[in-house]
Amino acid sequence: MERAKPLILVVDDEAHILHVVSLKLRNAGYEVITAQNGEEGLEHATQQRPDLIITDYQMPIMTGLEMCQRIKNQPATSQTPALMLTARGFSLDNEELATTNISDVLSKPFSPREVLGRVQEMIESKPSAQTD
Repeated sequence: MERAKPLILVVDDEAHILHVVSLKLRNAGYEVITAQNGEEGLEHATQQRPDLIITDYQMPIMTGLEMCQRIKNQPATSQTPALMLTARGFSLDNEELATTNISDVLSKPFSPREVLGRVQEMIESKPSAQTD
């Protein structure tokens, strides 16, 4: 199913980050859905199959890393790229990244413009959607 605009799922437990990132993406012409924890994000990813996921690492219920591992393990969403937002000084090792669909990591604090730039790069480099 082809969409008019790329759909981006933003998952973060901090309301102001959800708001700022969503606003920047919508203003750039993207369709945006949001979730406030990994479990809710996983549900949205499975049901709506976004073109890209932006997720925080540290969240209640399910971390962004756990959510991305589960998304990677589902055939319908295994190719969905993710951008991980992490607190400064926190890093993911290559083994952890290998078990996920995380294509890029951005440290907080970040500028909304920086997020938009990464999103545009990731959307443009994503292989065109396969038909089921």
